[in-house]
Amino acid sequence: MSTHEEVEFEMERLLLRTVPGLAEQWRGAAPATIEKLERIAGRPLPPFYCWFLRRMGQSMGPMAYPTLDFSAERVLACYAQKLVKPEPRFLLIAYESDEMMPLHLFYDFNAPSRNDAMVTSREARGKELTDAFETLREMLAWGALSLFRIDRAPHSSSGSLKGDTPDFLMDLDPVMSSLGFIQPIPTGPFCRLYERPDAVMVCTGTPRAGTGNRRAFDLGGNNVGSLRRILGEISSARVAELQVKK
Repeated sequence: MSTHEEVEFEMERLLLRTVPGLAEQWRGAAPATIEKLERIAGRPLPPFYCWFLRRMGQSMGPMAYPTLDFSAERVLACYAQKLVKPEPRFLLIAYESDEMMPLHLFYDFNAPSRNDAMVTSREARGKELTDAFETLREMLAWGALSLFRIDRAPHSSSGSLKGDTPDFLMDLDPVMSSLGFIQPIPTGPFCRLYERPDAVMVCTGTPRAGTGNRRAFDLGGNNVGSLRRILGEISSARVAELQVKK
């Protein structure tokens, strides 16, 4: 098994244990449909996107976003209807149906990362970019843990962490490991995912936003005392400046 196949195996295992009913409801796109997307892209699709399309290119099941349609058929329809024009740098990956804020999601092939690529949003033919995640993999894993673990936890907390360097979250890793957390998938400097049976913490920052070395965090768990201890250990370790909003 290659390195990227191992990572996708870990991703699949994370999603299946986190999202109830996913295995029964997700539907992959047909190989011919995936080939059409690759022709539009004009280049080989990122390996992770190929995995995503094979698993969820027709339906994301319970992971579906309320107004974002990631289906391959919707993406192809947008190009066929000339809502979006093919570009060497960008590939539409999700159509936004909210007419008040029609910011669709695109891959930015100028920012490849870890067999994936940066996810940014913009209007169909707009030029102003709003970056979302360094990879689609991180976006989907963050979303699953946030929605199905943290939002459903009896207790939660949120705030921000600020470090001295862009990759300061690396210094947080051993602290979380000492508290019994694992990292279910590898992530980059803008994202961290930590989980253990009774608690989950996710950290995110916006790529290319110029916001400094700051990452937002959300923490959820079964026991308020445990959450306080986790935050206390992070603060005591002095690996980052901790600010708690709630």
